[in-house]
Amino acid sequence: MTIRILLIDDHTLFRSGVRALLLRQPDFEVVDEAADGVEGIKRAKQHAPDVVLLDLNMPGLSGLETLQLLVQDLPGTAVVMLTVSEDGDDLTAAMRSGACGYLLKDIEAETLADAIRKAAAGQPVITEHMMTKLVERMRRPTLQPPVPRTGGDSGEALTAREQEIVQELGRGASNKEIARALDLAESTVKIHVRNILRKLKMTSRVQVALYAKEREGFLGGGTSQGAADE
Repeated sequence: MTIRILLIDDHTLFRSGVRALLLRQPDFEVVDEAADGVEGIKRAKQHAPDVVLLDLNMPGLSGLETLQLLVQDLPGTAVVMLTVSEDGDDLTAAMRSGACGYLLKDIEAETLADAIRKAAAGQPVITEHMMTKLVERMRRPTLQPPVPRTGGDSGEALTAREQEIVQELGRGASNKEIARALDLAESTVKIHVRNILRKLKMTSRVQVALYAKEREGFLGGGTSQGAADE
């Protein structure tokens, strides 16, 4: 399967270099590129790519603002931040805004290619160094303890099976891995994930993964109850 990619970055030379690297992969197609957020959103709507590689710091419409509009208008597109920023606040803001990943620009070419394939498959991708920062931020003693809940603001509760899937998403598992772990059809997992996003009023599985990590210990695993809720 060919993975269709859009590049949004204000540095022409960087875009050219990334394009050249990606085109070496037989399963990648760079459908277009843009130098700013406004043009990037326009071209994303035109091409509906599988993956968008998006710079964080751009003049005019920022990368974060661009991300939020892309997630809103193209929920089926995985947006991966590709940036020089190692700031934990930038990382957290991007993840909470619906980014599928956060990669640093000094990443190796093969690592970038693997990350794009994972993002296209719906898996979160975060540079290892930044993942460490994210975990550290979650463990800060100054943070208030998570409030136990199993549903979104609508008050609609997650079923026991959905709680199990949220836990798996928190571990970074793909739909296929979740299906194998819980002995479900992959199509069933997809339906559950859609229901979870709706109930929690979230737009991406990365947000659900963060939700799960913040509430570890509050989400109980389902057993026979979960099977009955499938």
